[in-house]
Amino acid sequence: MNYATGKQTASFELNEDAREAFQDLKGCEKLTIQIKKYRKKRSLDANAYYWVLVSKLGKVLDMANPEVHNIALIRYGQPWIIDGKSVFTTIPDTEDAENQVRYAVNYHLQPTSQVREGNDNVMYRTYRLLRGSHLYNTEEMARLIGGMITMCKEAGIPDREIATPEEKRLLKERYGVDV
Repeated sequence: MNYATGKQTASFELNEDAREAFQDLKGCEKLTIQIKKYRKKRSLDANAYYWVLVSKLGKVLDMANPEVHNIALIRYGQPWIIDGKSVFTTIPDTEDAENQVRYAVNYHLQPTSQVREGNDNVMYRTYRLLRGSHLYNTEEMARLIGGMITMCKEAGIPDREIATPEEKRLLKERYGVDV
């Protein structure tokens, strides 16, 4: 703490050589530095395994992969948070709109029970915006994979088709997920 200015000074070590990045910043009057808790990003292996399960469940339930993925996100996904608050949107409460949400790839919405009539005399349902799984950290991905495993079991997919003994070991070791 600099008591004359009232400002704090931070010192830190870098894991990588950042001299080139610092050269690019020369002459900048101000920088923005964000400090946040470290979270290990999910691995691509976890993502690939998740999509294998989505595909298997889709075949058993005769559903398209986007539909299965959206169902999993509705049950086990993470809300989009801005300024500490969930993001909501309203769309017409119609079967067509519901089908578009069910098969959406570029956005993911979780329906709520809130339905209201708009000024145009159309009924609108409120949906919570969910983050896409590609933005998940290891902990969030573990929850999603665990939920997908539960959904596969509920659909009657045998354990041997859900994960090999080696996959089971790795899921337990890396993500704390029991198969």
